[in-house]
Amino acid sequence: MDELGSTGQSRSLSPLSDSDCRKTPGSPGRPGNKTQRSCAGTMANSSGPDKVTFLVEGSRLSVETALLGSQPETMLGKMFSTSCVEGRLTRPNEDGDYTLKGISLDVFRCVLEYYKTNQMYCPPHVSIRDLREACDYLLLPFDEHVVRCNDFCALLHELSNDGAKKLFEAYVVELLLPVMVECAKRGDRECHIVVLCEDDVVEWDAEYPPPTGEEYYEVIRSTKLYRFFKYVENRDVAKDVLRERSLKKIRLGIEGYPTHMEKLRRRPNSDRTEVVYNYVQRPFVHCGWEVEEARSRHVDFQCVKPKPGLTPDPEAAYLLAGDLAAEQPEAE
Repeated sequence: MDELGSTGQSRSLSPLSDSDCRKTPGSPGRPGNKTQRSCAGTMANSSGPDKVTFLVEGSRLSVETALLGSQPETMLGKMFSTSCVEGRLTRPNEDGDYTLKGISLDVFRCVLEYYKTNQMYCPPHVSIRDLREACDYLLLPFDEHVVRCNDFCALLHELSNDGAKKLFEAYVVELLLPVMVECAKRGDRECHIVVLCEDDVVEWDAEYPPPTGEEYYEVIRSTKLYRFFKYVENRDVAKDVLRERSLKKIRLGIEGYPTHMEKLRRRPNSDRTEVVYNYVQRPFVHCGWEVEEARSRHVDFQCVKPKPGLTPDPEAAYLLAGDLAAEQPEAE
């Protein structure tokens, strides 16, 4: 593996210098300014199967295949194993290089450090998010034992996303799915679930229930799920998990839920009674599983064709609309 000079600091892979790959002017009878292919050819031939060259953002990095094979569970380790190379499952370009797209040079240097030291140091100018995406793509582990960086906030954010996804996947099976099944057995194709704390007290008046239809909501009493939904970023992770399970009409948020009636209020000069309830802010989950939801939204309006020879009169229509409005009784 081509490395920088041996200093006291940790070494990383470096691209080939300009002297290793020069441009030669065109000879008579041949087009000029063509790059001489001695660079990749020399590297591929002199190093043989012991080294492989990657082309990342225009820079070439030469790596020992044995080093990549030391981590056979990773993508690069699988790509350049003996069976894959002999079976030509991985093929270089015309210069003998393997081109990597979508990964920056700095991120790829961090990735190659893992094959050497089982750790990746992320410098300040490299995004933790970019390194995480590269690790997911190349099948590399991403945890506190492997990644070393100074940006603790970004690192902990990625670890929290991993933990939140695993935790919510368990919550879906344990808490949410049984409620969805009960709704499905009733013939419903969507459900609205409110998550209450285990110590929340709900006392609705039988004669004066809440006026906004909360009696049709499904309720889950789970303090741990309530604490999970308290964070906006956890709700974003939960949406991704529900989408992976092909659910539709997904909405997550915080809304008021009535707990008990506070007072009755009567308007003056009216027999109408208003009910005032106490509300607490609790998370909710709304999702659906209707397969042909577009057909449910379709309404077929029948249009009456006018008789031939009749021309609509705008003035007559205006007078007719005024007569109909006059016949309507005034609202009390």
